[in-house]
Amino acid sequence: MLIRPRPAADAVGFPDSLHPVLRRLYAARGVEAAQLSLELKHLLPPAGLRGIEPAAALLADAIEAGEGIVIAGDYDADGATGTALGVLGLRALGAAEVHYVVPDRFRMGYGLSPELAELAAATGAGVLVTVDNGIASLAGVRHAQELGLSVVVTDHHLPGPELPGADAIVNPNQPGCGFASKALAGVGVMFYLLLALRAELRRRGAFEGQPEPNLSEWLDLVALGTVADLARLDYNNRILVENGLRRIRAGRARPGLLALLKLAGREPSRVGSVDLGFALGPRINAAGRLDDIRTGIDCLLADSEEAAQGLAAQLDRFNRERRELQAQMSEEALLLSEDSEAVGVVVFEEDWHEGIVGLVASKLKERLHRPSIAFARAQEPGLLKGSARSIDGLHVRDALAAIDARQPGLIGRFGGHAMAAGLSLPEAHLAAFGQAFDAICREWLSQAQLQRVLETDGELLAEELQLATALQLEHAGPWGQGFPEPMFEGRFEVLDARLIGSDGQHAKYRLRSAAGGAPLTAVDFHGGARLQSPRSRLQAVFTLAVNRWQGAESLDLRIEHLQPL
Repeated sequence: MLIRPRPAADAVGFPDSLHPVLRRLYAARGVEAAQLSLELKHLLPPAGLRGIEPAAALLADAIEAGEGIVIAGDYDADGATGTALGVLGLRALGAAEVHYVVPDRFRMGYGLSPELAELAAATGAGVLVTVDNGIASLAGVRHAQELGLSVVVTDHHLPGPELPGADAIVNPNQPGCGFASKALAGVGVMFYLLLALRAELRRRGAFEGQPEPNLSEWLDLVALGTVADLARLDYNNRILVENGLRRIRAGRARPGLLALLKLAGREPSRVGSVDLGFALGPRINAAGRLDDIRTGIDCLLADSEEAAQGLAAQLDRFNRERRELQAQMSEEALLLSEDSEAVGVVVFEEDWHEGIVGLVASKLKERLHRPSIAFARAQEPGLLKGSARSIDGLHVRDALAAIDARQPGLIGRFGGHAMAAGLSLPEAHLAAFGQAFDAICREWLSQAQLQRVLETDGELLAEELQLATALQLEHAGPWGQGFPEPMFEGRFEVLDARLIGSDGQHAKYRLRSAAGGAPLTAVDFHGGARLQSPRSRLQAVFTLAVNRWQGAESLDLRIEHLQPL
């Protein structure tokens, strides 16, 4: 493990009132003074998205003609929030009927398949809109059109060599799209389509004599889907997420989100992006991993607290089951890979659950710091489904494309992003694929990139190791993918140390910083096995947190990594 501070940058133009720690943090993350404001007026305009005008016109025509619209969603949190947003937004903008369909993860697989197109056509709708999928669904789009549906593809995934023949495509990553933010999640693309549709309907006089729908009412959904999908929090996405968080903190979120927060023990008024990623996202995702994502979508669509509570409780049960399966499968995967010298790690067990393999791949990637793929048997005999996670330096979707080009037929289907991808292949090809994946990882990754690096924001002065700093950080951000939560490093003397938790798996410390100042409280979650003794010295990487208990607030250090000195 290599610990190093982020490269420092000049904090130019920031107001004097900005906390000095925040100045350093923002400057190191490339934030300019003009980007401190996260008001909605600073969002990029929809017109920059290629294909958005014809897509909006097609939907406006359908609304004027009283045609039904069906949304073809996806079975993860991004797809679920995007589907719910599409249903709510289109209804508010005047659509006579809005339906949604989502694929059965275990029978149909990802995306708009011909079978899903059949389900969409059965709703009687005239227009089909994909959310978070479709850019690779050539056969599905074609079949939907053969069934009489007009098709609008909204997606954010990287396209293949051929685009589907949809009536309109909105995707910031499609060829020829000059939209400045390529990091929009699927739910973000849907939000932009609704903005463009509202503008088109306004141009046609649809809102004369009545107030226009306020699309910002659903930014809580946009924030949740964006963070849960690990979309890079560039300036545009930070605006979307921050305004969604403001709605949640003000108690104006969807009833389903508030019900899930209550079950997760989170206080809405203090919700941050971390809560979206670790409390809400997994509960929505659990439905798609283990059962049916429609439970998650219906929870997000619920109009009352009463309607949301039962659905949220069901999602919470799915999530508990998911955690148990994930723990078991991850332990087995680590045992399978512990003696492996592979750079590209590939694991498979016959009884693994295909809805959990992505989480297993993530755990392997985190533990081994290697690109990792976990496979499970698909329902179709002789076929495996895999989920890949990568490290910086290896674009895993491009790596799969390179393998496919070098050895045609080895892989069945694949798609995804730089850091995550999905694929299928015949079980008979597993050994050959494992060799090919390891070979390309060795080819594309340097030894330096295989070294695990923990980047910090440097050391804090004694006067900065204070509750006031933690409170400032709590209201800053939003932090997330590509805009990492602040982590600091420091040297400490251990004044006191003890195990906490029902099984002693956590450690709690009283520390004295080498920088001086009063003793500090620190918690090392899941760090019981590395408990340090009193009077010892250690180097720690930590985040600052606010501990609230019986109305009082105090500073807590949350240890991410430690090593004895």
